[in-house]
Amino acid sequence: MIKHGIIALLLVIPFFGIAQVADSMKREVKLEGAINFRDIGGYPTKDGKHVKWGKIYRSAALNKLTDADLQKLQGLSLAYVADFRGPYEVKAAPDRLPAGATRISLPAGSENIGDSNYMKNMMKQMNRDSSLINFYSITIPFKDRYKPVFDELLALNKDSALLFHCTAGKDRTGIGAALILYALGVDEKTIMQDYLATNYYRAAENEKAIAGMVKGYGMNEATARNMMAAKETYLDATFGSIKSQYGSIDYYLEKEMGLDKKNLKKLRQLYLN
Repeated sequence: MIKHGIIALLLVIPFFGIAQVADSMKREVKLEGAINFRDIGGYPTKDGKHVKWGKIYRSAALNKLTDADLQKLQGLSLAYVADFRGPYEVKAAPDRLPAGATRISLPAGSENIGDSNYMKNMMKQMNRDSSLINFYSITIPFKDRYKPVFDELLALNKDSALLFHCTAGKDRTGIGAALILYALGVDEKTIMQDYLATNYYRAAENEKAIAGMVKGYGMNEATARNMMAAKETYLDATFGSIKSQYGSIDYYLEKEMGLDKKNLKKLRQLYLN
């Protein structure tokens, strides 16, 4: 079943992220103990520039990094690692970080994820509504979760890089990457490709997770697949919710992420070429 699931996924990859996946040899940081670790550089902006390579990375969990992985990451000059996971997740799977990297804890909206009772209730709800649209639509935690990342990017040394991650590197991380790329002037179609590419980078791991959810939580397979997938409707729900509340994503970034004209100009000067 796992093999067939992966094959089915690979067949649809050209429709959602061929440009993103095509440069995976350069984009993906292959590690023994972590997946979905990739550079969000290289993307074109609407004004003809490109996001700089080697400056901003996204990833799934880092708790299983090997010593060889840590040595490899040493070459990325990571100064800060923003961790979007909550305390239960962190306690169960503490980060392993390369020397010189400072971890920033940003658990807003994730305070109960990993708690056994909370997870059981969430799984019951997911069996009734297999969509994650509600999770993506609630913007209340975003300021506490993502503004510190923008603050660090604005203050980051020119020779350093920043990484942000959660557990799967899909939802909280996917929203973060989308907001950063939007702020840098990348078009929404390309942003969606970066988001959906998680389905490619997590293909094998998702099959294992789905099997575990079906067996361990009694979840039906279709619901488990919806929960583990990165789907256009999910990220659309985030952008739609922001636009509904603030009128535009640009105004939201200014009001909630501190990206006024001065800071937005600085951000783009730092991370575009």
